[in-house]
Amino acid sequence: MGKLDGRVVLVTGAARGQGEQEARLFAGEGAKVVVADVLDDQGEALAKELGALHVHLDVSREDDWQAAVAAAKNAYGRIDGLVNNAGILRFNKLVKTPLEEFQQVVQVNQVGVFLGIKTVAPEIAAAGGGTIVNTASYTGVTGMAYVGAYSATKHAIVGLTRVAALELAGKGIRVNAVCPGAIDTAMTNPAQLDPDADPEKAAEALDAYYRKLVPLGRVGRPEEVARLALFLTCDDSSYITGQPFVIDGGWLAGVSAV
Repeated sequence: MGKLDGRVVLVTGAARGQGEQEARLFAGEGAKVVVADVLDDQGEALAKELGALHVHLDVSREDDWQAAVAAAKNAYGRIDGLVNNAGILRFNKLVKTPLEEFQQVVQVNQVGVFLGIKTVAPEIAAAGGGTIVNTASYTGVTGMAYVGAYSATKHAIVGLTRVAALELAGKGIRVNAVCPGAIDTAMTNPAQLDPDADPEKAAEALDAYYRKLVPLGRVGRPEEVARLALFLTCDDSSYITGQPFVIDGGWLAGVSAV
């Protein structure tokens, strides 16, 4: 028996990184997974491997969301869960950030989560209830220099999570957020996108960098975030809603003086 047997869960940004690991874990726990991404080749390959459904989804476009939901219902008849994982990161000083860049980050990270909740929540309610897991960030509960646009959107996601939890509880929908710190994905480790790079050496370099910042002494792995998303999606968290869950190796706890 899997923890998600019989469930239909749509995961955004599922072609790689955290989303890919969430899709893999959820499928392994018995869920029918909808692999949603703009990276169609990678998404289709993963969906084929998992026996899942791939849908093209630009999370910033409401019509894409409507089409994705229609495809999921056509394939599986219902939607029981949503993981709003898709997001982008841009580094820049706040006062040097072009308006266009700021708005791009808002459109994908913040508007994407809003549209996901708006479009999918009625379907989850119609299925008798379920879960929504939003991907915020360590920077959604504290500040970080040079990622002002990103941090602003992640703070907004925590707020949206709490409001949605209040409004949707009566419909049997639990809404929570995961707040990862530094995770070894293409977002924080661009070497993953370089076919000539050594992934093990790249991971070692990240660990060496974060050893000074993170009490657990290493960067996080996307599989670890996936396990938290599974917890918040399955019945193990049946009495939890409206909460941000930080998964950061202790980074938020503070700074060691020695």
